[in-house]
Amino acid sequence: MTSRRLPSLSALRAFEAAARHESAKQAALELSVTATAISHQIRGLEAALGVALFLRRPRRLELTPQGRELARVLEVSFDSISSTIARLSALPERQSVTLTTTPVVAVRWLLPWVYQLREAYTDIDLRIHATHEPVALDGVTADMAIRHGDGRWPGLSAEKLFDTTLIPVCSPQLVQQAGKDPCRYPLIHFRPQGVFISPTDWPGYQKIAQIPGLNVGAGLAFSDESHAIAAAVAGQGVMLMSRQLVEDELADGRLVHPFGPELEDHAFFLVYPKSRRDDSTVLAIRDWVRAVPGRLSAPSE
Repeated sequence: MTSRRLPSLSALRAFEAAARHESAKQAALELSVTATAISHQIRGLEAALGVALFLRRPRRLELTPQGRELARVLEVSFDSISSTIARLSALPERQSVTLTTTPVVAVRWLLPWVYQLREAYTDIDLRIHATHEPVALDGVTADMAIRHGDGRWPGLSAEKLFDTTLIPVCSPQLVQQAGKDPCRYPLIHFRPQGVFISPTDWPGYQKIAQIPGLNVGAGLAFSDESHAIAAAVAGQGVMLMSRQLVEDELADGRLVHPFGPELEDHAFFLVYPKSRRDDSTVLAIRDWVRAVPGRLSAPSE
C-alpha cells in the first residue's frame, strides 16, 4: 500500500480555519492558539507546497486560486471527519448482563445457542456465571439466574422454562455386566454444595421407588454434575439425573435407563428481580433464553 505524503495536519487545520474566517486572528481564537502561531503554520505550509495560499490584505486574508482549491478539499474532508466522529460518539454504550446457572445447564443447554444472542443483540455482552452456590441477583454479582426449584423466590420474578423428570442412567456396558438386579450396580452420587434446593439423591429415590436391597449410602460422589455424567458414561456406575439434561446421551445410546421408575423433579426457572421487569437488557436475555431450542414446556406468563 502506498503511503500518503501529507503536510502537517496542524498546518492544514490552521489554514482551513484561517480560510473560513479570512483572518488569522479569528482562526487563532477558534483553535485556542496565538495569531502568530497560525501565521507560522500557514507560512510553513506554503513553503512545503511551494505556492502562495493567501494574499495578505490589510485586516484580512484573501485566498489565491490555489488556496481556494485546497480550502474546498479541506472543508469537505474536515466536515466528513467531524460527522463520523459525532456518529461514533453517539453509538450506544455496550451493556453487560451476568446470568448465573449450574455448570451443566450452562454447557449443555445455553452455550450452543449463544451465537443467536450475539446476532440479535450486538450491543449486549453476556457473562455466564456457572456455579451451584446461591448467587445474589444484585446487579453486581449477577443480574439473572436459571434456577432449579419450586419457583418461589421472594422478590424475584420466576418464569418456568421446562419441567424435569429424574431417572437412573448408566452405560449400556454396565447393564450387560450387572443385568436386571439394581443391587449389582455401583451408585454415583451428585452432591453439590450450597444449592437452594437439594437434588433428589439415592436415599430420596429409594424412599419413593422402594427398590429392595439398594445400598444408597455407597458409591462415588461428585460435586459437579458434568463429572458425574462423565463417570456414568465411562461405566463407573449408575446416577440419578434429569432426563432432559442427558437427552443427547440417551438418544445416541451412551446412556440408558436400566431400572426403576421415572420421578417428577423440580422445574428450571428463569429468575430476575421484580424491580428489573422493564429493564431492556434483562428483557433481551429473557427473550433469548425463552427461545433456546429444547424447552420442553411453554414458559409461564
